[in-house]
Amino acid sequence: MTNLRIALYQPDIPGNTGTILRLAACLGFGVDIIEPAGFDISDRNLKRAGMDYLGSVSLVRHVNWQAFDEWRRTENRRLVLGSTKAALPYVDFTYQPGDILLFGRESAGVPDNVHDTADARILIPMREGQRSINVAMSAAMIVGEALRQTGF
Repeated sequence: MTNLRIALYQPDIPGNTGTILRLAACLGFGVDIIEPAGFDISDRNLKRAGMDYLGSVSLVRHVNWQAFDEWRRTENRRLVLGSTKAALPYVDFTYQPGDILLFGRESAGVPDNVHDTADARILIPMREGQRSINVAMSAAMIVGEALRQTGF
């Protein structure tokens, strides 16, 4: 079990959230969902994507951004935002064991105030002309590098 966490800011797509929850169960990191989500968290599509792994995930739901941000500050955790607006490639960033890796909504990312609150902003370099990589794929890539660096 690792001390890393993934936070999903108001996720839109249950399948992506379920895939991230399954990844978390298999790799041993926690997940924070910052509401409101764009779907019912108990939605059967979320359960189907997460399959029987959901019981193995440390999942915390936060009623809004303010509640999440207060919690993570009390926990003294660094917030690392995956963003297409960042300049630092995710493989060039130095991760710490207590980091929270934050990913935005599939439809809109995160608002400016959330972007500005992050302690660090990282990106997955992509070919020019492409918008973004699926959030579940992005989470897997970034958490993989964070786990590699922190001694998983």
